[in-house]
Amino acid sequence: MITSYLTHPDLVRHDMGDSHPEAPVRLEAIRKRLMLSGLLQQTMQSEAPPASQLALARVHTPDYLETLARQRPQNGLQTLDNDTRMGPWTLEAAALAAGAAIKGVDLVCGNRADNVFCAVRPPGHHAERALAMGFCFYNNVAVAAAHARAVHGLERIAILDFDVHQGNGTLDIFHDDPSVLVCSSYQEAFYPWRYLEGDWPNVVNTPLPAGTASRDFRLAIERDWLPALEHHHPQLVLLSSGFDAHRDDPLGELALEHGDFYWITHLAMDVARRHAGGRLVSVLEGGYHPKALPLSVEAHLTALLGQPYPG
Repeated sequence: MITSYLTHPDLVRHDMGDSHPEAPVRLEAIRKRLMLSGLLQQTMQSEAPPASQLALARVHTPDYLETLARQRPQNGLQTLDNDTRMGPWTLEAAALAAGAAIKGVDLVCGNRADNVFCAVRPPGHHAERALAMGFCFYNNVAVAAAHARAVHGLERIAILDFDVHQGNGTLDIFHDDPSVLVCSSYQEAFYPWRYLEGDWPNVVNTPLPAGTASRDFRLAIERDWLPALEHHHPQLVLLSSGFDAHRDDPLGELALEHGDFYWITHLAMDVARRHAGGRLVSVLEGGYHPKALPLSVEAHLTALLGQPYPG
């Protein structure tokens, strides 16, 4: 099993200020834990290139991309909403994050890796076609899905989003697009409070009550996602991998354990094996507890490497 690990040192240059939960230290905590466990050394490591404007424009409007460029500060921070701030290096980091997802698609579609984990920030699944929000600027998985269609000719793609927050940006871009199945699990009646109502044939929303733990989470995923995935027969599986559904994460009230992230990764890999020749690309989304995040990613990567979960 060849698992590629994509990141870039310049991702830490994006900084939304002291005390902001989406901080550069997130990636360093992940790297340290994976080095300590020896998992990182078992991956094929490389740096992400930036996404091109053409790649970004497949899912974001030209006006939106131009507005972001105009709002970029020379120094300090530009506030876009209560949660989302842009610094001098934000757009470079966001382009690298989207570029990692694109490179991941190229690797699995070119049979140069079995699966890929993109250790990137800023996250992307809240970025809508023409709106930055929720710490997100470019929608990384959406950019990757559009690239897979445009460059590799794939006709059926599945995006599986497990996070304490719904992937509203991904829904905004792909709802009513029959070629892309979007499955999103999240804490019900919670941020971002968008796209919670609606009935789209290619969208599977799985809201979870606050306090949901392992058993009910797994039953809900099997009940809601598996029939839709079997019907869709995806040629590529993309994961919006959010680890803020962990019980210790300060941003939500779900109660998942590290082992649940191994379980859902294994489930996604099984779907990819049966329908997509194993092609799977995972992109980091949420996860803000300094100890729970790296341990959750460790469980996720253990599954991607095809190894048994030690817990």
